[in-house]
Amino acid sequence: MNEARVRLTSRSVKHFTVLILPIGGLCRPERGPARLPAATDYLSVSRRTVPLVQVEMEHKVYILLLCGFFCLSVFAHGARQSQDIKCGACRALVDEMEWAVSQVDPKKMIQTGSFRINPDGSQSIKEVPLARSEGHLLELMEEVCDRMKDYGERVDPTTNRKTYVRHTSRDGTSMDLSDVTLDTRVSASLKFACETIVEHNEDEIIEFFAHETDNVKDKLCSKRTDLCDYALKIPHDEL
Repeated sequence: MNEARVRLTSRSVKHFTVLILPIGGLCRPERGPARLPAATDYLSVSRRTVPLVQVEMEHKVYILLLCGFFCLSVFAHGARQSQDIKCGACRALVDEMEWAVSQVDPKKMIQTGSFRINPDGSQSIKEVPLARSEGHLLELMEEVCDRMKDYGERVDPTTNRKTYVRHTSRDGTSMDLSDVTLDTRVSASLKFACETIVEHNEDEIIEFFAHETDNVKDKLCSKRTDLCDYALKIPHDEL
């Protein structure tokens, strides 16, 4: 045994397998001159080496499967977290827009259209509520994402989904924030998502707010933009 290295493994199901490998560059049999090692010198000729190879292959496949499941789990978690942020930002945006529109006197009107004189002497001018005019809505959209700093994160203990609620009331009343996390990173993520939504969906936002529309959160954030995959299950007074 001083001329060989023995590896003993119990990975096979019912027996041990011994692989005898030469240590030096030469094999020295009991009789005859030294010779270069042959391929058969590296493996036991016993059939019992087959289960070892099979077990080792199965072990490698098992590790690869575990790695695959782990990667898929991490990817799914990241995707869900990203969608929660986008959905929360969209619903917060709608809530802030609705509140800002409601603060303008609905009786206050503004003329829109073309002041050019038509051939028949008329002008294509109409009056619309100032609060829902395109110019006013564009002004609101320039500022709405700054208000994401007033939002905190709430995690559903059952589904582990995240929603976002105001941690500062508009009228100064106290709020229950026992289950709300306040984090500047959350506010920054919401603001970035909000700005992206405004940039890519400006026409849709104006379309919905130019006229009084019920349940804008679900219609804009779920049905029109598909930013929320579960928005219809969220109460309308929750973001």
